[in-house]
Amino acid sequence: MSTTELLKRAAELFPGEVVTSAHVRHLDLPLQAGKLALITLDNGFDHTKPTTFGPGSLAKLSEALDQVEAEAADGKIVAVAVTGKPFIFAVGADLKGVEVLKEHSDALAIGKGGHDVFKRIAALPVPSFAFYNGAAMGGGVEVGLHCTYRTVSTGVPAFSLPEVFLGLVPGWGGCTILPNLIGPSKAIKVIIENSMSQNKQLRGKDVFELGIADAIFEPADFLEQSLLWASKVLTGATAVEREEIDRGKAWDDAVAWGRLVADSKVHGAAPAAYKALDIIQQVKDADLQAGFDAEDVALADLIMSGELRAGLYAFNLVQRRAKRPFGAPDKSLARPVTKVGVVGAGLMASQLALLFARRLQVPVVLTDIDQERVDKGVGYVHAEIDKLLAKGRISPDNANRLKGLVTGSLDKATAFGDADFVIEAVFEEMGVKQNVFADLEAVVSPTCVLATNTSSLSVTEMASKLQHPERVVGFHFFNPVAILPLLEIVRAEKTDDASLATAFGVARKLKKTAVLTKDAPAFVVNRILLRFMDAIQGAIDEGTPIETVEKAVLPLGLPMSPIVLLELVGPAIALHVSETLAAAFPERYTVSENLGKLVKAGKRGFYVWQDGQQVLDPEVLALLSFGTTVLTEEQVLARALDAVAQEIGLMLDEGVVGEAQDIDLCMITGAGWPFHLGGITPYLDREGVSERVNGKKFLAPGLASIPA
Repeated sequence: MSTTELLKRAAELFPGEVVTSAHVRHLDLPLQAGKLALITLDNGFDHTKPTTFGPGSLAKLSEALDQVEAEAADGKIVAVAVTGKPFIFAVGADLKGVEVLKEHSDALAIGKGGHDVFKRIAALPVPSFAFYNGAAMGGGVEVGLHCTYRTVSTGVPAFSLPEVFLGLVPGWGGCTILPNLIGPSKAIKVIIENSMSQNKQLRGKDVFELGIADAIFEPADFLEQSLLWASKVLTGATAVEREEIDRGKAWDDAVAWGRLVADSKVHGAAPAAYKALDIIQQVKDADLQAGFDAEDVALADLIMSGELRAGLYAFNLVQRRAKRPFGAPDKSLARPVTKVGVVGAGLMASQLALLFARRLQVPVVLTDIDQERVDKGVGYVHAEIDKLLAKGRISPDNANRLKGLVTGSLDKATAFGDADFVIEAVFEEMGVKQNVFADLEAVVSPTCVLATNTSSLSVTEMASKLQHPERVVGFHFFNPVAILPLLEIVRAEKTDDASLATAFGVARKLKKTAVLTKDAPAFVVNRILLRFMDAIQGAIDEGTPIETVEKAVLPLGLPMSPIVLLELVGPAIALHVSETLAAAFPERYTVSENLGKLVKAGKRGFYVWQDGQQVLDPEVLALLSFGTTVLTEEQVLARALDAVAQEIGLMLDEGVVGEAQDIDLCMITGAGWPFHLGGITPYLDREGVSERVNGKKFLAPGLASIPA
């Protein structure tokens, strides 16, 4: 089947594509170098709707190449260049088109169609240039890799091959060309390590230093400088030199290192990284076409896999659903927030103060029970601002302004009298929090929203003694505050729409992923994690070796083991949430005696470091008592997954969140649950756990799986 036929068939499957045009214009190059055909990729929208490649877009690029190919053959042009619209080069394949594919042959056509078009650039009878003027990802990076030379702007904010992060491979030349261009070690850093590190992006400077681009210029005159540089290359005034690639043991070592990186991230639980590494290994000695063929097959296999559909589902949750929180009141009801109060000046409160000041750019006042604590909290914020300044993340003027915004006071009336939003981050005890709110109600304005950062306590009960409980909302952050995106916004029984809308408005300005939850014990993430941990801790307490339990959950590809997670959360917090949940649901949650002993002894977890190795702490083991029931790895995993599936089913029945998608959004953004699993529910559905436990799947067919 010809490229035209392939793309036409693919376009019929994807009628909703936003087509990217490939405009051709001709420029007289400086230095009398001749005439250049400049192809500009543009979908007709501004930078907020980035340019992508679907089948219709590839067809447009192919038409442009028909034109410039003929012009080159006739001697009318001396070179061809590809660039993008302002701020955007191109951000890869249109993933909406991938979602609708149902047949392996159609998936294969997508890979082959892209290759057939991009290869035409490399086959042009004149030199070709990619001018990376803006964001470039996936297929956007790859179209440039097929060019003879590349320039990049220092202003490029995001450049990546993110396919492995989503459950794919760079399938339009990335796995094949990049290691042959910059060497396997650097290529694996881009394709595997960066992608699997929460889709880490390169900036323009990094692209040049890695050798992907041959020259780098400032944004202000990027096109002019790129054209001048191209002229020098064409006239021989500038010679482009590239490092020779070591195709011996160094290549094999790089691939072996890549496998270690993949193992450390997903423990073999997701296939994409390993398929990409297989291709990189294969192209060590093979020609480019063999690599392209391998990319086509890998891409098609992955497109038809459950893991990829789960990855796309997760991508859509984070990119789309997160921007339109399910059940949130109308934005127009939100009141402006011009000053924020924080009750408490401990570490959590201080982190919150810094976040509010940076994102909202409004005055933030901390209070606590004595001046020493207040000074320490404000001092922490100012020190963190100094660190941002030292790293070049903010300017000196911005640093001074931020420091001026964050102050402390012992007088709540003075501090909070004109505040629009006050959040408490004090000791996790109901009586303490009720007293804090009573004190606040006496001094704040009638419209001030009172928020609590509680991780598990009832917001309704917390507000129950107030004259105006309708102004109270749960506003639960996850640690570390600056990194984890999730914000559980809790609607108590009497919370009104205006207060809730204001809370969502604040969350939006904080750049957090806000999910609306019912006022239920431990809300979403902690309730699920603690049920999972309860099953894990129970297996240990009954007598299953800790090492067996650790291995049992490896197939999930979690970012860390449950035992390490316990240490990160802190045994005291885990114990407190366990007690809350066991009181609410005694038939399902327990309070581990061993966890209590760990807290009483002041231990942070089960492990200590010895000679650079993590080993079980003999002092901890001496404290604990174990039964004689030893489970297998399979039994431990099944018990944990069954427990989680049951709990999620109950939470959905109770209306804790609107839909299963909100559970997954919470687990991905608040607990770092693997993106490649799609969160938790697609995995439970795919493994048959949902139906075994609840008699039905959580998600509709096609939502995180191949459409029927």
